[in-house]
Amino acid sequence: MRADSAVPSSYAATLASLKQHVRNARFTAQRRANTELVVLYGQIGATILLRQGQEGWGTKVIARLAEDLRTEFPEMRGFSPRNLAYMRAFAAAWSQQETVQQAVAQLPWGHITVLLDRLDDQTMRNWYAEPAVQHGWSRNVLEHHIRTGAHQRLEAAPTNFAAVLPAGESDLAQQLTKDPYVLDFLALDGDAKERHLEQALVNRIIDTLRELGEGFAFVGRQVHFDVDGDDFYVDLLFFHVEQLRYVVIELKTGKFKPEYLGQLGFYVALVDDRLRRAQHADTGGLLLVADKSDAVVRYSLAGQQAPIGVASYDLLPPDVRAALPSEGDLANALRAADIPNAASPGE
Repeated sequence: MRADSAVPSSYAATLASLKQHVRNARFTAQRRANTELVVLYGQIGATILLRQGQEGWGTKVIARLAEDLRTEFPEMRGFSPRNLAYMRAFAAAWSQQETVQQAVAQLPWGHITVLLDRLDDQTMRNWYAEPAVQHGWSRNVLEHHIRTGAHQRLEAAPTNFAAVLPAGESDLAQQLTKDPYVLDFLALDGDAKERHLEQALVNRIIDTLRELGEGFAFVGRQVHFDVDGDDFYVDLLFFHVEQLRYVVIELKTGKFKPEYLGQLGFYVALVDDRLRRAQHADTGGLLLVADKSDAVVRYSLAGQQAPIGVASYDLLPPDVRAALPSEGDLANALRAADIPNAASPGE
């Protein structure tokens, strides 16, 4: 060690080595969790296949199964009727006894649905699964290669993928960390704190309604909508019985970000289109955040067409504002739900 430095000369190399060990370990854990999820989905699909063959289960029974599974496991977003259909197709395509040993078990579920949608030939599905895992293809890259017939172009083509795409840093590795199904399965996703908050509020729903104010009725938590085959979930949905207005509440435990309003506006429009009746007032939205800059909120709200508020700071018409709980009401609701270390909005 040099006298003029407190850091050993070998420190940088040691740190780099340890970082790589951490990345590799995380990637290994993610792949194992992903394989467990793929096996689970295969088991569910195989069960559906069996029941359809033995008892003639139809679409209504599958829809009921999807709803019951979502009710039991609200933190998992993979139990839509459409995804159950994918599970059935997956079980029909790949033998469950062989799945773990095949490349497909190492792919995110979104990649598998691409293989099922884009390819009818099982040999071709297996062919594309192999390089997708080996070279770390993202879902978009996989779709591109299928569309352009990569099995005819790349089968014998030399590549440098293995050299330039380290296992823990490839596109596939990144998608494994972000795949909502894997993360929901582990209950370790980025929304874990929000989900905990939702559950606590629902567990104390009577107190929550009392704190939100007069006229609120609870509609549901993680309310599911299917939009052209994609699944979307509203955190909390209420109905104001005096104003005849749906109120969408989205929860964020971090600091306000402008993009949160885009998501909330989308949900407000969705509820307005799917649930609102002619006699109902416009659907309102409220974003609850742990911290915010009023200036950032002001600029963000300026471009919004939907009636949306961010805690007590809003630019809403008086009638819409009257239907929404105040920032103090929301803070009291959080305290009534016994949320440990829950920061009041604006703190």
